[in-house]
Amino acid sequence: MFLKLKRLALTMLLALGSCVVSAQDFPSKPITIISPFPPGGGTDTLSRLIAGGMADKTGWKIVVENKPGAGGNLALDATARAKPDGYTLVMAQTDNIVLNPWLYDKLTYDTFKDFAPVGLVASSPSVFVVAPDSPFKTLQDVVQAARAAPGKLTLGIPGAGGSGDLIGHLWRKTGNVNLSHIPYRGWALAYTDLVSQRIDLYTGSVATLLPHIQSGKVRALAVVASERSPALPDVPTFVESGFKDINQTIWWGLMTAGKTSPAVIATLHSALTKTLSDPEVVKKLQTSGYSVMGGTSEDMAKRYKVDYDLFGKIITEAGIKGSQ
Repeated sequence: MFLKLKRLALTMLLALGSCVVSAQDFPSKPITIISPFPPGGGTDTLSRLIAGGMADKTGWKIVVENKPGAGGNLALDATARAKPDGYTLVMAQTDNIVLNPWLYDKLTYDTFKDFAPVGLVASSPSVFVVAPDSPFKTLQDVVQAARAAPGKLTLGIPGAGGSGDLIGHLWRKTGNVNLSHIPYRGWALAYTDLVSQRIDLYTGSVATLLPHIQSGKVRALAVVASERSPALPDVPTFVESGFKDINQTIWWGLMTAGKTSPAVIATLHSALTKTLSDPEVVKKLQTSGYSVMGGTSEDMAKRYKVDYDLFGKIITEAGIKGSQ
């Protein structure tokens, strides 16, 4: 009996030692960050900026793999199925990790059990824009027109059920501003309709629309945030405009497979924190329309649970149906 116990104790010690060594040796091969969208988009650009920053700070080899499709579900599925060793990360964001469980009837992953948060990266508020020659000069102009003719004004959104769509529904509920939502597959299609005045407004992230605002192709009316965007300091927020409950920014953060060891997650989080503390990285993010977030892994877990509950309530009350 004593001999069996001794062998069991030795086995446990060897296993523990193996875990410690693996954590200490991490990483011993390239790390992959999966971007849920095609090359050239905002999420892809952000993923490559963070991957490059982490590689510079640590000497690690980090590659970005684009896996677009199904509203980000292909990328999330690949991460959930990956070995929980920290070598596969995903640039998750509000519009997939938070919203997809509400919008898709069947998912191959559990949004809370199959992922481990590494840390929040950045946020970018939604911004409401109009054509340069639009009669609407301020957000209050839109409010007055919408209340005078409910449902007549049209709001272009980047896909039904996305954060832009839900913010519009929240605006209707909390501010009595009833707009007709017109979903688009991309900004290029929406832009044509906006400048030809087939739609009255469009909403997307500051990170996506900033170049078009700066070039004068569109005019920004307001951003959805509690504070003004560093990239658009002259554009007021919805809160400033009297809508105190409309302040939900879109966020991005790194996640890895669930059951990844806390030691490996801590190593990844440390590298991310160093990257987000680099003034050059901060400057690049702000120039691209993002605000640095950071914080602990637990902060990210709390944030996406809060947003999951908030947006889930909006989706349910608005009667938005999920996809098969």
